Amino acid sequence: MKTLFWLIAAAFAAPALAQDDTARYLEESRKLSQSLVQKLGGELKKELSAGGPENAIKVCKSVAPAIASELSIQHGWQVRRVSLKTRNPMIGTPDAWEQKVLADFDRRAAAGEKPDNLEYSEIVAEPAGRYFRYMKALPVQPLCLNCHGTPETVSEGTRARLAADYPHDRATGYKEGQIRGAVTIKRPLF
Repeated sequence: MKTLFWLIAAAFAAPALAQDDTARYLEESRKLSQSLVQKLGGELKKELSAGGPENAIKVCKSVAPAIASELSIQHGWQVRRVSLKTRNPMIGTPDAWEQKVLADFDRRAAAGEKPDNLEYSEIVAEPAGRYFRYMKALPVQPLCLNCHGTPETVSEGTRARLAADYPHDRATGYKEGQIRGAVTIKRPLF
């Protein structure tokens, strides 16, 4: 009888623990996402002031993936940037879950939600296991328009450099405030 009692008590206690864990995972993901954005922003600003937009392209091409990789290794989670309009399809193409969330971010922004506040998380079961998944929208800032804007905001030199570095680039034509993509975090649950 005591064993049955403890089994029932454990079953009712598990959801509360999971809810506490979920809140902790969300907070940790927010901090990790913010860290990626701050490091990337600092590097972009430094390169823009040193050599303009053409020079800053290397930050998104090489430095941003390195920052995401470093954070992934440091935390044991997958940390990336994804977009529905990829610049580099090899590393920026969203999986099905990420596509759904990005489409929802676009819908929510069109309905009037502030892009800066858009985020989503949930625990998902996939064939390889259970994961805590998190995404934080990356709204287009004025700085982004140097490389992601319209032909009027992107210089000829920058367009030529982008064409050379990213032959399959679809990440242009944005206006300030639109959603460029998102930081995505996938944390395995053991």
